[in-house]
Amino acid sequence: MLLAVDTLFERLFQELSRATPASKRNCQEVAARVVEEVQRICTESQRIQNSGDVEGWASDLASHRLKQIRRYVDFGSSKGRLELHSSLSAIVYRYMTPPQVQSSYQARVSLIEDFLQNFYVESINAFRRENSVAADYRPRSSLELAEYMAFTERYAKRRIPLSRGRSQQLIILRTQTFSKQQPPETTIDIQQAIEGGDSEHPRTAPFQRLREELTTSEDTSDSESTVRERVIEQLMDYLVEKGQQDCADYFSLRLIDLPTHEIEEILEIDSRERDYLQQRFKYHLLKFSFAHNWELVHEWLGAELGRNLGLTPQQWEYFQTKITQTQAKILNLKQQGLSDLEISKTLDLTPTQLRKQWSKLLEQAWDIRNI
Repeated sequence: MLLAVDTLFERLFQELSRATPASKRNCQEVAARVVEEVQRICTESQRIQNSGDVEGWASDLASHRLKQIRRYVDFGSSKGRLELHSSLSAIVYRYMTPPQVQSSYQARVSLIEDFLQNFYVESINAFRRENSVAADYRPRSSLELAEYMAFTERYAKRRIPLSRGRSQQLIILRTQTFSKQQPPETTIDIQQAIEGGDSEHPRTAPFQRLREELTTSEDTSDSESTVRERVIEQLMDYLVEKGQQDCADYFSLRLIDLPTHEIEEILEIDSRERDYLQQRFKYHLLKFSFAHNWELVHEWLGAELGRNLGLTPQQWEYFQTKITQTQAKILNLKQQGLSDLEISKTLDLTPTQLRKQWSKLLEQAWDIRNI
């Protein structure tokens, strides 16, 4: 029985359009890839062909994939990556028992990080092979990233047939092979796997945009350069004030774009310590961006409050459906030019509560803008 391809495509397209801020073309492309995959599964599965309800199977499979994609869209870029990473880590943990390595919790966690970094590269390559996309395709929109992460989750959990009627999940087989081989350490994260970046310049959104701007000084106007210098100076002061001198040292070396091995030599740390330092720096950078001096950072990035935090009209409309009622009131009062003290009194919030709500609001906007 032939599948009602046009009907299925139209349903998926309409649901994606309603549920996400993605463009019409973007929704069409993702819907078409889902339909193509469902068609392939239904055609190749003898069990589905013999069921007498191929269209029912196709509809259920498409709905399942749509649900997965929407789940990652709702998570957002950063939380979605964390959710996927945590889920896959939990699956492989008990199988990460390499020979001649102490089977401690920390030893396993370190090896899992290395393993998953390689697995994300394998996953994006599998996505390119199995879908009608270019050989160098990488997700660019929030919807495409959600599609890729949903694919990675399914790819990891695929059942691979073994001897004597047995089967095993693909990611577990990969873990067992990795445990035996213990390949060299790599430093590629999910975002790098998508972008095809090298291991010397690890980047994760929204850190990626800010880091690129901070370490790029060419082809900028005098005013842009001045604001950039103010951001750098105040960020340095902020790190020192917070007792993070090592983060300030790391930042100064990243500003001159030194490769990671040179940074490790200068700071006299190993790769593990450098990775931890980098993560700590990212944490303080985001706190600085969202709470400590958000006005300056957003002015410099062209994402001031007067410009709808840098969001397009479509993104701005979607953003307003995602924030809470309290956040919407805060945003409205901020746009009216009220001070934090006035807003706190108006909404009966403590200064700390206001800062937390505003920081969350800025992070949500940043997430939508930079995915």
